[in-house]
Order: sequence, then C-alpha cells, then structure tokens
Amino acid sequence: MHELSIAEAMLEQALAALRAAGGGRVVRLRVRVGELSGVDPDALAFAVPVAARGTEAEGAQLEVVRCPARVECEVCGATTAVEWPDVRCGHCGADRVRIVDGRQLRLESLDVETPAAALDGG
Repeated sequence: MHELSIAEAMLEQALAALRAAGGGRVVRLRVRVGELSGVDPDALAFAVPVAARGTEAEGAQLEVVRCPARVECEVCGATTAVEWPDVRCGHCGADRVRIVDGRQLRLESLDVETPAAALDGG
C-alpha cells in the first residue's frame, strides 16, 4: 500500500508548515486527489491516522477532494470528463486526447490549533 508512504510524506509537509508557523496541532488536512493519480482515496483515509500517530496531527480530520479526469480532444477541441480506462473525447468519440486534469495529488490546506499561550500573549 503506497498510500502509507504518501500519507507520511504529506504529514511531514504539514508538520513542517506547522513548526514554521510556531507550533500547535493540525486539526484538519484537505487533500486534492485526481482520479488518474494512482492513489486510492479510501486507502489514503486509512493511512493518514496511522501515519499521524504520536505527532501533532494525531486525530486530525482528513478531507479528500476527488478530482475527475478531463481530456482535451485534439480533433474537435472539446474538453470533457472521462472515466478511466475510457479516455476518448466525450463530445466526438476520438481517442486523440490530451489529459488536462485528474493527475493531481496535493496537500491543499491545513487547519491548525495554536497553543493557548500564543493566544493570550504568554
């Protein structure tokens, strides 16, 4: 399950940003996962809590935004959504297409809870 190594890398990135912001804990991670990224969103949702154990992100909520695959047709120029493995143009049916969306895997944002001492100036 390569989703565990992806979760670990994503949490490393989130925890580095948290430390750079002065500490606290991560309460929510928002991740954008493309249909063609090769990442199973359900497996990632299972892997994140495992990878977060014992860190400032333990117990954080994971929000997965699924991005459909879209192609641009080289024949008619239309941009249409497709479902893997049928990556033909949804408008004219041509198979000469360029993938324009659906490959992404990105930690889009994180919500953090700052230490109480930082909030009251102490």
